[in-house]
Amino acid sequence: MLFSNILIYFVIIPLVMLGGLGLCRNVKQIRAVAVTGSVFLIALSVWVLGDYMAQRAAGNMAEMLYVGSWSWFAPLNIHLAVGVDGVSIVMLLLSSIIVFAGSFASWKIEMPKEFFLWLILLSTGVFGFFISIDLFTMFMFYEVALIPMYLLIGVWGSGNKNYSAMKLTLMLMGGSAFLMLGLIGIYYHSGSDGNLTWNILEIASNGNIDKGWQYFLFPLTFVGFGVLGAMFPFHTWSPDGHASAPTAVSMLHAGVLMKLGGYGCFRVAMYLMPQAANDLAWIFLILTGISVVYGAFSACVQTDLKYINAYSSVSHCGLVLFAILMLNSTAMSGAIMQMLSHGLMTALFFALIGQIYGRTHTRDIRQMGGLMRIMPYLAVCYVIAGFASLGLPGLSGFVAEMTIFVGSFKAGMTDYLAGAGSLKLVFTIIACCSIVITAVYILRVVGKLLFGPVQDDHHRSLTDATWWERVSTATLIICVAAIGCFPNFFLNLIRFTFDPEFFRALMVSVN
Repeated sequence: MLFSNILIYFVIIPLVMLGGLGLCRNVKQIRAVAVTGSVFLIALSVWVLGDYMAQRAAGNMAEMLYVGSWSWFAPLNIHLAVGVDGVSIVMLLLSSIIVFAGSFASWKIEMPKEFFLWLILLSTGVFGFFISIDLFTMFMFYEVALIPMYLLIGVWGSGNKNYSAMKLTLMLMGGSAFLMLGLIGIYYHSGSDGNLTWNILEIASNGNIDKGWQYFLFPLTFVGFGVLGAMFPFHTWSPDGHASAPTAVSMLHAGVLMKLGGYGCFRVAMYLMPQAANDLAWIFLILTGISVVYGAFSACVQTDLKYINAYSSVSHCGLVLFAILMLNSTAMSGAIMQMLSHGLMTALFFALIGQIYGRTHTRDIRQMGGLMRIMPYLAVCYVIAGFASLGLPGLSGFVAEMTIFVGSFKAGMTDYLAGAGSLKLVFTIIACCSIVITAVYILRVVGKLLFGPVQDDHHRSLTDATWWERVSTATLIICVAAIGCFPNFFLNLIRFTFDPEFFRALMVSVN
């Protein structure tokens, strides 16, 4: 039965929340529904995490757990098919935490019922995407996650919000068009003798997509997902979208939504078309390498806090795709850790920026200073977020980036010694330089914003964080520190996915 599968409740809970919001009559009830639902999502994520680890420890070696499939549209063999591995669970946990933190970050939002309706619909698409193993339903949930962004930015945003919302929508819909073509192509080459399937596990097992078609379909699929992952030169929607979006939307946008791009590249493009991934990786390696450095340099010259963090996200998300393209287990594990780390870290940044802006009514760092003395809690949180971004040991950024760079150097040296060229090695060195650039813009902002002289006497009378703002930021800081202090737990969670036995098609192709 459908409801006997625990994963279905990642979609059911948000739908129940939508129904609950429809019955709400005041702001307190709306807040109660949002917080209660997000708590249930966190509890469900933690339960699935614990049970998954217990099953693995007991010797369950299935490629994915909690697998279920129910026919939805028989003529095209479309199923509501679900299943998770360690990577999926990490993304579900990340999503539930950010939805929880975003609920508190939106405590004082105008028109709260309508806002939370669209925000929860977005989260429904995100959760559905991460549990889906049917390409069609995955694409459907992908679109469900994208469409609310237009209204959330266009209605509740600030600045040039209509332009930003339209630009974001057009570029992401353009990426969806490429993606749809790629997925249809995969479907029509998914099996032999007319036995076609949308199921990812079945397609990978069949291995029926010949090399020529992989060369055609892989770029379509990778670019389709890469647009959402802010891959150069398709990244321009991201800074404008972030700058105009309200706080909670920026948190989900950068913290979760952009991860759909990296996850899709890994789960669909790389996994189902390993030969093309191996042969064409160099093209996208160049583009993602540019993303890493370009995003960091662009952040250095910005003066708007949101634009600084937006370009920082371009750099960090570029690092995710960069690591995936290295095609070894160490770098790929680092990519997943980076998605988790960046999701929490950038959500924290945007939460703090929104809270600072709500008090100072400016995001221009040239008009702010001395905030460490005025609002010490928010200032200390910003310092922690900055240290996580530049990769300070003990925080999540260090674990993720070091794993990526070690794996990338390994892949680069292997290619170089085998006479396969030095492209990976060269771009790994270039990507490593992004750490220095990141330190420049992070320390510049921290020094100017928090420790410089007070630029506006009005700021001296500002208050520090409220209790609901402290709940939002403290939740994210605890998670960032937990990953940095206990990295083995998360690496053990995802390691099965990158074991050759599980990721056999890609590993065999590369080796």
